[in-house]
Amino acid sequence: MSSAKDHDTTRDARVRNRLAEIRQKRGLAAAALATEVGVSRQTIYAMESGTYVPNTAVALRLARALEVSVEDLFRLESEESGSAPQLKAELVGCGDAQPGTPVTLCRVGNRLVGVPVSPAPIRLPVADGLIADPTRSTVQLFNAEPVEQRLLVAGCDPSTPVLAEHLRRASIGLVSAPVNSSSALELLKKRLVHIAGTHLESADTAPKAVRDAAVFVFAGWQEGLVVARGNPRNIRGIEDLAQPRIRIANREVGSGSRQLLDVQLAAAGIAAKSITGYSDPAAPGHLAAAWRVHSGIADCCIATWCAANAFGLQFIPVRSERYDLVIRREHLQLAAVERFLDTLSAATFRRELEGLCGYDTRETGRRLV
Repeated sequence: MSSAKDHDTTRDARVRNRLAEIRQKRGLAAAALATEVGVSRQTIYAMESGTYVPNTAVALRLARALEVSVEDLFRLESEESGSAPQLKAELVGCGDAQPGTPVTLCRVGNRLVGVPVSPAPIRLPVADGLIADPTRSTVQLFNAEPVEQRLLVAGCDPSTPVLAEHLRRASIGLVSAPVNSSSALELLKKRLVHIAGTHLESADTAPKAVRDAAVFVFAGWQEGLVVARGNPRNIRGIEDLAQPRIRIANREVGSGSRQLLDVQLAAAGIAAKSITGYSDPAAPGHLAAAWRVHSGIADCCIATWCAANAFGLQFIPVRSERYDLVIRREHLQLAAVERFLDTLSAATFRRELEGLCGYDTRETGRRLV
């Protein structure tokens, strides 16, 4: 077990540690951590009390066992005083990356990733800090870097808040990067997210885009035309979008909704450039597109029934499709991912997806690849 070489025997008042706090948040007993690190339980308690300062090797083993950085565990007293800490984070997602933009943080492997978050129409976002300098990818933290177990999920699924709440009950934090299916797979390929959500025939495309990827069914959903309540423009199908008086809220290239619209327009022999609103700035997500219809900015959009229902809009089905989750196989052993997959199988979670979002959950959690 431990030896005198594992730590300094003189207390250093300048070193502060968060070992006890992080260990307890991980739900890990001192004895279990001691076994994993290769020291005695008494040594763990001594380090937590500040009696001993570990050497570099032990500090690194502690950080690896707790899935944090050494700086998360130990820091000099001078670093805890003064202004809020600033650190580098790789910024992803489709939010504004300007100085002062709120951002949430998540570690993916040994990389710290920041996701800009936008306010909802009636409330400010919850965030870990603010973007200080987007050109240098620096973030000004409100407090210390969060140490809770978190997963970073990229995708366009409107039900993410439902999933986040169920994961919270399992002591897992969910950070969501709201991007389209193609962008989600690209972020996974770059190892910047834990999980990518996609409805681009992912059982076939995901293994080609990301090596050693596992694919799980999230749910089945309906995608179609979303129109104002009462359907004042009398929109019945894709052909009606060719009318100059009808403006659509389009999605960005790479999204499943944009792909569906383009396929439907081509099948109907309608030139995309003839559609009013087709080339307008794209809506970044199903809910964002539906909100434009709700607010009167557009008459119609392609989105899910869930997005239409959220704003009390009418929905004209076009296609049923499956939304899948792609995970690197190396991440399947992470405790947070295991709890994530357990959540997908929970009856309470499925019932909420069915009732609130109208999803088909009969295959939810099934592994495809």
